[in-house]
Amino acid sequence: MLTIWDHDNRYRRRDFLKIGGFGLAGLASGSLAKADEKAVLTNKSVVFLFLHGGPSQVETFDPKPNAPKEIRGPLGTVQTNIPGVLFGSPFPKLAKHADKLTIVRSYVPGDASHDIKPIVCKTTSGANLGSLYSAVAGISHPQKAIPRNALLFPRAVDPAAQAGVMQFGKFDATGPFAPSLAPVQPGAGNGLMQDLKIKLPRERLDDRLALLQSLDKVRWAIEDTLRAETSDKSREMALLALMGGLADALDLSKEDPKTVALYDTASLIQVDAISKKWNNHKNYADNARTLGKLLCLSRRMCERGAGFVTVTTNFVWDMHADSNNATIDEGMGYMAPPLDHAISAFLEDVKSRGLEDKIMLVVCGEMGRTPKINGKGGRDHWGNLGPLLLAGGGYPMGQVIGQSKADASSPSSDPVTQGMLVSTVLQTLIDYPKLRLSPEVAREVLNAGSHKNIFS
Repeated sequence: MLTIWDHDNRYRRRDFLKIGGFGLAGLASGSLAKADEKAVLTNKSVVFLFLHGGPSQVETFDPKPNAPKEIRGPLGTVQTNIPGVLFGSPFPKLAKHADKLTIVRSYVPGDASHDIKPIVCKTTSGANLGSLYSAVAGISHPQKAIPRNALLFPRAVDPAAQAGVMQFGKFDATGPFAPSLAPVQPGAGNGLMQDLKIKLPRERLDDRLALLQSLDKVRWAIEDTLRAETSDKSREMALLALMGGLADALDLSKEDPKTVALYDTASLIQVDAISKKWNNHKNYADNARTLGKLLCLSRRMCERGAGFVTVTTNFVWDMHADSNNATIDEGMGYMAPPLDHAISAFLEDVKSRGLEDKIMLVVCGEMGRTPKINGKGGRDHWGNLGPLLLAGGGYPMGQVIGQSKADASSPSSDPVTQGMLVSTVLQTLIDYPKLRLSPEVAREVLNAGSHKNIFS
């Protein structure tokens, strides 16, 4: 990998074409070199907000007010702006935006394991879902030079946040595809930033401004390197555009302060009041500080050409009421206000920009929670039913798809499977009827997008 800037301010030129996993051959073109990109891609984006840990369907978007207390839980309901449709009481802002949402009440995650499905699962051949998209679309946007596939942990907006959780599955897995198709991970300490190997003192790496300044240094070094070692101006322009475009997208100081304030979730939770009896208290605090800005950053990246952006909380939705995780009552008090606010801000912002048909938001975790509350006030693992929200993408909104049984245990109608969710994402990004006409398409991409679309 390329080391651009070391402690002695020296440049090293080896492998300068492999910046952050981007071979320059892939900067301006997709893997379908002979395909008509405009015919295959829909020019839409997907933001996948992954609620790691497994949120409860009952406390979120499928409450059961008439069920026994041990099932309905302690938090009550709120009426949405769709007649007859209730949300859990911790989501009053989203209740006012229900007409901009599709609420799926029959989503079957498939098992009760802590992993990162459907971001990485059997349906995706063990690759990040965005990597399947990049296998068709290319590593970066050909005109805007923004990475097609990105992964945003809390550290993308707050260097002090805990490291992204990878022990339950590698978000950057590429399965049978080339490592270059892994998502770019701004601020994560790996991905683009690791490959650049910018040699700066630790205290400066913890500074967001220093990170952006270091990207400028990279650009200067690359300019000198390319002038000395290649005359291919198109490759030079592609790489420099990538570096400049990515740095700009990551710089929230260039966003309208009113918009950043609209998203900001930091003031919603008094982090000092989060009980330290739970080992997860630091991740609860990180989520409160960062979730809104992460969604703002995801919109900025989509606006600039990213196709698939994973936004993931650290492992905070696992509300067993054990030593690590709070009770349902207390835990939702930490987690629900930032989620309620951040998604609402995203919906308002995207609509104000006329992007509601261009960006689809997906919200779910790897599983749901047991219908019955356990003896400590938590809910345990449950794979037969989980919450799922969808918004935008040009699909009809203001609807409920499927119903669950009265005890929130499983679907009573129109089950939605993991394969259907994966296919819906891919079919939003890629015109599959046209894609199948290309002999160069990987079998894994075709298979992953072959299931029924949720909206069909």
